[in-house]
Amino acid sequence: MIFGLGRKKDKSSNETSGGETKSTANTKSTSLNGKSAPAEGNGGDERKLSASQLRRKADLSHIAFKTTSDLDPSLEPIGQERALRALEFGASMPAAGYNVFALSSDPSGTAIAVRQQLEKLAQKAPAPDDWVYVQNFKDANAPKSMRLPAGRALAFAEAMAEVVDELSSTIPAAFNSEDYQARARALESEHSGAHDAQLQALSHKAAERGIALLRTPMGFTFAPMLEGKVVKPEAFEAMPPGMQADVRSNIETLQLELEALLLEAPRLEKAKRRQLRQFNKEVALHAIDAALVDIVSQFGDVDAVSSYLSEVREDLADHASLFLTDNAAGAETRAGDQFADLTRAASLRRYMVNVVVAQKTTKGAPVVEAINPNYGSLMGRSEHLPQLGAFVTDFMLIKPGTIHKANGGYLVVDARKLLSQPFAWEALKRSLQSGELHLEHPTENAGAVQIQSIDPEPIPLEVKVVLIGDRGIYTQLSQSDPEFQQLFKVQADFSNAVPRDEEMVRAFAELIAGLAQKNALAPFERDAVAALVEHASRLANDQHKLVVAASQIEDLTSEAGYWALQDDRETTTRADVRKAIAEKIERIDRVRDLDQESFERGLIEVETEGEKVGQVNGLSVLQLGELSFGRPNRITARTRFGAGRIVDIEREAKLSGPLHAKGVMILWSYLAGTFAKDKPLALSASLVFEQSYGGIDGDSASSAELYALISALSGVQIRQGIAITGSVDQFGEVQAVGGINEKIEGFFDVCNSRGLNGDQGVIIPKANVQHLMLREDIVEAVEEGRFSVFAVDTIEDGVELLTGVAAGSRGTDGTFPKGTVFAKAAETLATYSHRANNPELRGEAKAANGKGAAV
Repeated sequence: MIFGLGRKKDKSSNETSGGETKSTANTKSTSLNGKSAPAEGNGGDERKLSASQLRRKADLSHIAFKTTSDLDPSLEPIGQERALRALEFGASMPAAGYNVFALSSDPSGTAIAVRQQLEKLAQKAPAPDDWVYVQNFKDANAPKSMRLPAGRALAFAEAMAEVVDELSSTIPAAFNSEDYQARARALESEHSGAHDAQLQALSHKAAERGIALLRTPMGFTFAPMLEGKVVKPEAFEAMPPGMQADVRSNIETLQLELEALLLEAPRLEKAKRRQLRQFNKEVALHAIDAALVDIVSQFGDVDAVSSYLSEVREDLADHASLFLTDNAAGAETRAGDQFADLTRAASLRRYMVNVVVAQKTTKGAPVVEAINPNYGSLMGRSEHLPQLGAFVTDFMLIKPGTIHKANGGYLVVDARKLLSQPFAWEALKRSLQSGELHLEHPTENAGAVQIQSIDPEPIPLEVKVVLIGDRGIYTQLSQSDPEFQQLFKVQADFSNAVPRDEEMVRAFAELIAGLAQKNALAPFERDAVAALVEHASRLANDQHKLVVAASQIEDLTSEAGYWALQDDRETTTRADVRKAIAEKIERIDRVRDLDQESFERGLIEVETEGEKVGQVNGLSVLQLGELSFGRPNRITARTRFGAGRIVDIEREAKLSGPLHAKGVMILWSYLAGTFAKDKPLALSASLVFEQSYGGIDGDSASSAELYALISALSGVQIRQGIAITGSVDQFGEVQAVGGINEKIEGFFDVCNSRGLNGDQGVIIPKANVQHLMLREDIVEAVEEGRFSVFAVDTIEDGVELLTGVAAGSRGTDGTFPKGTVFAKAAETLATYSHRANNPELRGEAKAANGKGAAV
């Protein structure tokens, strides 16, 4: 919304676009009945508001200070006791489902207040444990989560890295030592000697039987001997048959023994390797135990760590070869060795520790705000690395989300941002329902192709979540998600505005002092604080309220402090506050300037002088993001003989919303109840917002439309220097509307650009007087009698102000006093009714109505 002190200098004066200047100093306002009225006060007409009623000035007499440096600075949220109690209840309630939804129209400012309150509660809570992920040596695809006391995870991870670093030197040294080499050779000789002895024994046995055991390239074989020499085949064939039979029998027997001996060789080799592995393991364990001694003494008191270190010890012993290199000293490095080194380094990651959550202090629970609550940032993720044409991952690539960091404490999330992120809301609900943090790929439930290859052990979840959003989001979730109410059972309703009483004004001044101290601003003078109080009421659109949205107030104080710094002042003054407001308007109101130019150049026809029948100036508000401004609209009405139909041209053109259509129906009901109690309303009429090409909605123009219709019926002219806003009920009571300040200012700016003549002004509902916090230039114009603001309760009051003629009240005879506006309207309607009762004219009435919409 746009709130400020006025237009640019060339438009805040009384200069017209052509340069003509009107005298303003001694101008007297002229009442609508032609009598002169003084500029001060209301001239005896209670409907005319005095300048003091248009803007409530701040009264700081109950606070003793010259600048905010004399006050106790505070950053506490103002007037939010109910919401803060609800927040504290939800945050402290141990039962499941008592998470909090903070309702606020200012999420960023409310987030500050929520964090402040939660940080107070968090200071009293114990610090939650640290969490790490480590290798699961039995199933690498299912990393283990491990809990450590607060503040010890980082030290544990560093200690494990030191163990690996130490083993990288001590294990190779142990296996390269002379003692190891000697014992390894002895073990090798032991197994080789036993096998050789068995072969030697078999050879001697064969020799005793005249047979030789020969070793050939194809293996072992037996051959007959004679006199110590191997007998050639032809000599053997020449031997007696009996001798040949004995030789063959002995060879067959020895062959069986040789086969048994050779079958025993793999077993002996296996036993040798087993003994060698056991020996290697003993050697490695000696180095491993020496490397683990410090970490065991440091973290052995944690059961989970102690169990894990036992597994690490066994796995290190089994994979000691990971620490050994094959390159000889001085040998040229081969390309394959580089790959081997990379593979070895990747394999050693199995002994690293992935710290997921590490508490910075051992006291107090964490308070974390999810700045960007997309799935990965909120719930954590497993990253992947390209390797040999594939994407791989391991436990060291698990990245925590903000919910991990908030575990054991409080998580603050902007509801709108959360709901805009795919999968994030459902994932958060699943975690809160299960009480565990599972690492999932966000598209798993969507059935998409997955590349995730690990399933880490879940981490227990104990967190209180505070969602911050407006009432629309809360209603949407309540109605569309049945699980929402079960998970967020507590509402903390933060008010955007608080009563403007002495207590709240004092708290507001202390907040300004706190913001000035926080942002290192020049102290704010008393009058500057008063200006901020008034602007806070303007932001609230209410004389009796103060907007306390932290983000808005902090922005304005920072900008005012900036202008004080630019002028090299030691304190921040009212002028700095006014300049900050004006400069902000200047930055964003280009569209309003273009709109204002269209009035100045006559592109949009709105008359601000003279009188017209059936034509009034209605007021509307345009909202374009942060920019909000009022503009007048020419509303015209035409009436004719008919059968009780009205053509709402906006509705017929599908440019109006249901609220506007409702307003037209109500004003038509008022006409029927006022002028046609005992006879048909033989009237056809049309209403239109001239030069309106966009959609309109709301019933704030219904009173203006009714005045146009009454003028068209009565033939009494309406003063074009008066603009109107306000809705009307069936009994002619004028009701409050929104955007009252912007509407008045919009018409004032048009009149001011053309030159104020003292006869211009705005009619508003009396109920809206309490909402007036007009710009100071308008207050000055009213005080000088150059502009007027009127407040009315009924349509009759507005008719008299617009026409200068009494509206008239129906007498006991059922008629209105002659010469009154209502009497003239009644005469016109009586003529129409007479015509409707004439059968010869009914067809004309039907034709006159055309296809108008019945109301």
